[in-house]
Amino acid sequence: MSNQFYDSRIDDDLALLSETLEEVLRSSGDPADQKYIELKARAEQALHEVKNRVSSASDTYYYRAKKAVYRADDYVHENPWHGIGVGASVGLVLGLLLARR
Repeated sequence: MSNQFYDSRIDDDLALLSETLEEVLRSSGDPADQKYIELKARAEQALHEVKNRVSSASDTYYYRAKKAVYRADDYVHENPWHGIGVGASVGLVLGLLLARR
């Protein structure tokens, strides 16, 4: 799944949570009011679901980043001269850019 899909889904979840919480705040606030009790339960459920999805998304991003680091590490170990060449090239470019200042 793409990052854009996760971002869109998180945005939708946050919008749902926001709408539900606004509805709770607009209600009478009387603890004996059944509608207030139902809205509060919906808000708590929405908050719980959003927290789970955000946690899941951050776990996915962490896993992807870790996987990319391992792939890069494996590549450098399998092709050390390419790694040295890339490192030297990056160093040269950075050196030239810093020397211009």
